[in-house]
Amino acid sequence: MISVSQLQSQVNDYIAKLDYSRPPVGLYAPIEYVLSLGGKRIRPLLMLMAYNMYKDDVETILPLAIGIETYHNYTLLHDDLMDKADMRRGKETVHKRWDENAAILSGDTMLVLAYKMMAQCKNEYLKEVLDLFTETALEIGEGQQYDMEFESRKNVTEKEYLEMIRLKTSVLLAASLKIGAILGGASKEDADCLYDFGIRLGLAFQLQDDYLDVYGDPKVFGKKIGGDILCNKKTYMLINALQLANEEQREKLLYWINAEDYNAEEKVKTVTELYDAIGIKQLCNSKIEAYFLQAENCLNQVSLPSEKKALLNQYALSLMGRNV
Repeated sequence: MISVSQLQSQVNDYIAKLDYSRPPVGLYAPIEYVLSLGGKRIRPLLMLMAYNMYKDDVETILPLAIGIETYHNYTLLHDDLMDKADMRRGKETVHKRWDENAAILSGDTMLVLAYKMMAQCKNEYLKEVLDLFTETALEIGEGQQYDMEFESRKNVTEKEYLEMIRLKTSVLLAASLKIGAILGGASKEDADCLYDFGIRLGLAFQLQDDYLDVYGDPKVFGKKIGGDILCNKKTYMLINALQLANEEQREKLLYWINAEDYNAEEKVKTVTELYDAIGIKQLCNSKIEAYFLQAENCLNQVSLPSEKKALLNQYALSLMGRNV
C-alpha cells in the first residue's frame, strides 16, 4: 500500500505540472492560482486510497483524482463569491484578486475541465463514473441552495440541516471513494459500502467543524472561534439549542440572534455558555461519534482483508483528529 504522504505528493506534483498557458491568460490564471493554494486534497486522496485497496497502479487514475479536486475547488471559488469571502487558505479569493466576473467564468471553466479529466477513464467504466459524478454535482448544487435558503429561515429543523450537509459536503467524499473503487474493479457491494462510508464520514466531519467553531482551539482549528455564532449560521448546534432551550434560555438566544449592535466577544461567550447550559456540547459530540461509528461499520463490511483497509481507516481517524 502507498502511504498518504506519497499519494499527496503525487496529487500535488500532478497539479503543479498542469499547463494553463493556453490563452486567454485572464481565464486560466485564476484557475492555476486557486489550485496552487494547496489544501488537504482530501477528495483525490480518498479516490486514490479506494483504488489502491484493489490495484497498485494509482498513477493511472491521477487525471480523475485531479478532476475531483478541480471540481471541488470550482465549488469553493463560487462559494467564496456568494459568501463575499475575502480570504481562502490565507490568500485572497479569486473575486478579490481579480473580480466577480473572473470568479464566475473561471469557475465555469473549472467545471468543464473537471469533466474533461473525469472522462479520461477506461471505456468500460465511463458511463458509470460520469453518471455518478453528474448526480453528485447536481446534489452539491441542491445542498448549496438549501444552505442559502436557510440563511433567511428561522425554523430550520435538524433533519433539514443534516440533509443539507449530506448534499453539500458528504456526497463528494462518497463519490470520490466509490469512483476509486469502481475504477479498481471492486464489486458493486464493496463500492456501495465505500460510498456509505463516505456519507457518514462526511456528516461526522462537518458536524465536527460546527463543533470546533465553538469549542476548538484557534491555533489548532486554523481560524478564529465563534464565526458561526457571530453570523447566526444555522448549524446543528444552534438549531438544537433553540429546540431544547427553556423559555428563558430561548429568549436570550433570540436576543443575541436579533441583536444588530453588540460586542463580538460578549456574544460568542454568552451563546457558548447557553450551549453549555442546554447540553449542546455533549449532544453534538454524541452525534459525531454515532456517525463515525456508522462509517467504521460500513468500512468493516467491505469484503477485503483488514490490512487492505487499514490506510483508509487511519486516514479517516486523522481527519477526525483522532489517534491513528
